Amino acid sequence: MTGLYITLGIIALLAIFMIAVFNGLVRLKNRVDEAWADIDVQLKRRYDLIPNLVETVKGYAAHEEKTLTKVVEARNAALSAEKSGDMAKQMAAENELSSTLKSIFALSESYPDLKANTNFLELQKELTDTEDKIQSARRFYNGNVRDFNTKLEVFPTNFVSKMLGFSSRKFFEIENSAERETVDVKF
Repeated sequence: MTGLYITLGIIALLAIFMIAVFNGLVRLKNRVDEAWADIDVQLKRRYDLIPNLVETVKGYAAHEEKTLTKVVEARNAALSAEKSGDMAKQMAAENELSSTLKSIFALSESYPDLKANTNFLELQKELTDTEDKIQSARRFYNGNVRDFNTKLEVFPTNFVSKMLGFSSRKFFEIENSAERETVDVKF
C-alpha cells in the first residue's frame, strides 16, 4: 500500500511540475506575442505617416523622385510582409524601410525651404518619435524573446518544452551589417 502512495505522489508531483512548466512557457509566449503586437501598433502609425511625409517632400524636391519612390516601395513591401504573417520577412522589410526613411531626412538638408516647412518639421518630428517608439518596442520584444528562449533551453524545461511543441523565437535584429558600422563624421 505504501508503494502505491509513493507512486501516486510521484505522479502528482510530475503532473504539478508539467503544469507549472507549461503555464510558465505559455505566459512567456504570450509576452512575446504582446511585444510583437506593440511593434505592430507602432509600425501602423509609421505606415500612416509616410504618405503624408512623401507628399510634403514632393512639393519641394520634385527631381528627387528616385528617393521618394524607394521610400514608398519600402513601405509597400513592409505592409505586404506584415500581411504575409512571416515574421522574418517582416523584420527584413522593416529594417529596409528604416534605412530608406533616413534618405528622406537627408533630403531636407539639401532644401532649406523644406527644412523650414512647418508641415514637414511636424511630420519629421512625428516620424522620429514613432521610430523611437519602434526601437523601444523592438527592445521590449527582444527582451521577451530572450526570456522565452532561455526558458526553453534550460534544464529541465528543455525536455518538457520539446514534448509540448514550443519552439524558440527569432530576435528582431539588423539585417544589413553596414548599419552596425561606426559612422565617420567629417567636417
